[in-house]
Amino acid sequence: MIQNLIELTKKNRLFNSKTSNGSGSGWWNIWTVIIALLVSIPIVTVAANIFIPSGDIWQHLASTVLPEYVKNSFLLMVGVGTGVFIIGVGSAWLVTMCRFPGSKWFNWMLILPMAVPAYLMAYTYTDFLTYTGPLQSLLRDLTGWGLGDYYFPNVRSIGGAIIMMSFVFFPYVYLLTRAAFLEQSSSLLEASRSLGATPLQSFYKIALPLARPSIAAGMALALMETLNDFGTVDYFGVQTFTTGIYRTWFGLGERAAAAQLSGFLLLFILFLILIERLSRSKINIQQGGTGRFKRLSVYNLKGWKAWGATLFCSLTVLIGFFIPVAILTEMMISNFSKAVDSRFIQFSINTIMVASIAGIFALLVALIMAYGVRLNPNYLTKISTRIGSMGYAIPGSVIAVGILIPFGWVDNSIDSWLRENVGISSGLILSGTIFALIFAYVVRFLAVAYNTVEASLGKITHNMDEAAEGMGYSFGKILRKIHMPMMSGSLFAAIMLVVVDVIKELPATLIVRPFNFDTLAVQVYRLASDERLAESSGAALAIILVGLVPVIILSRSIAKTRKMSDDGKS
Repeated sequence: MIQNLIELTKKNRLFNSKTSNGSGSGWWNIWTVIIALLVSIPIVTVAANIFIPSGDIWQHLASTVLPEYVKNSFLLMVGVGTGVFIIGVGSAWLVTMCRFPGSKWFNWMLILPMAVPAYLMAYTYTDFLTYTGPLQSLLRDLTGWGLGDYYFPNVRSIGGAIIMMSFVFFPYVYLLTRAAFLEQSSSLLEASRSLGATPLQSFYKIALPLARPSIAAGMALALMETLNDFGTVDYFGVQTFTTGIYRTWFGLGERAAAAQLSGFLLLFILFLILIERLSRSKINIQQGGTGRFKRLSVYNLKGWKAWGATLFCSLTVLIGFFIPVAILTEMMISNFSKAVDSRFIQFSINTIMVASIAGIFALLVALIMAYGVRLNPNYLTKISTRIGSMGYAIPGSVIAVGILIPFGWVDNSIDSWLRENVGISSGLILSGTIFALIFAYVVRFLAVAYNTVEASLGKITHNMDEAAEGMGYSFGKILRKIHMPMMSGSLFAAIMLVVVDVIKELPATLIVRPFNFDTLAVQVYRLASDERLAESSGAALAIILVGLVPVIILSRSIAKTRKMSDDGKS
């Protein structure tokens, strides 16, 4: 029946006014480009303001704090890059190619740290590791030492920030690297073993070079999140571009200078995007033969090797997830009346409201853009959608500056015109409103929804579109009646992923949010900054629990893509 409809459609295509080259798809093409241009406004604004003179303030920043921003941002990138490489690649190799006590559990447990925002790690471990914290108190009780009798590293430092971020962002490297290891040719690994190579030699000489593109892509994502971080570096007193943008905007009131700092930060981001794109172009390396479809022969670790692997993975999960959650849970139970009060309820309502609205709008925009590319996969629509979905790579502070500058100009222009011609003041219409905040979220996390929708839409054969056209369906009706029901699971996942990211977002929320409108993330930041972490424990735990949603989705999607053989050698 479907085949007959397809043939009928092909025969009558010349008489169909809504073919893929007709006016219907043309309108989709236009709307796709317009929407993509709208969501790219923040990036274009920041880029344009780089060349606008900002007076003496820029010279002051360049001669005082700018070198510190560059140095600290570079050190963070190097430190976190090293940390996520060691933890992510090491754990991926162990759980994929080795068998040891608990290895099957660690497959999904190593994703759990993704649910913990870096700033929550910083807040909890600062309280845990300070002089009056439980760890040092226990150390003094056991040894009888007093103040000055021993040295303990200061967690509120750039080194502490590197450690915190490494244990939160390593899953980006872990996930991509593990996928690369699963897809590698088992014939190459078996050949290395037959030549007498040890597991370490096979890893270093065979598996690691083949997985290098995926590792580079994962590290690029982790470093983008590092540059986006605000709460951790601000709490630890580490001056970076994100803290500089915030202080220049609110402390000095210099929008042009804040935009130029954002432009400098964009240079770092563009460098990482270039690395990620270059690495992605090399991911489909041909490994030859059919070895990649055979069972992987894994290494059965024994003795100290096995327990060493278990200890490595256990410490990673404990430090990155279970210890912070345990600390926050204990705080919330001990201070329940303060941690879960009327303000917590109000902040939860605010957070859920803006996150839900942003998720729905991001999905709608993603649907229009992805369907527009499906109908007209030309250069214009493809490049427009790629530019429009770049927001996920751009730090929230940069997007916030790129939104408030044009929104403020529109507000001032309307207010000035009304004052001159009507004699009234309009006040703030766009900037400092819920609309601006949701727009910032959509721009920031559109890529999350778009990639999910695009992947799901790509699985639907074009034959169904042709059959529906033959039945007289318009393109909009095809999307509503056929594609959306078939993609319902992916559409829900797209909304949930955006909602979770919005709930955890801090820098954009701090800058763009309306006056006297706080979310759970802002409340945690404010209370922790005032050293009232116990009161913020309820909001912090709520953020982590919601953050488990994408972790669950990821863990369920990481179904075994190939069978493992347990007859390997240690």
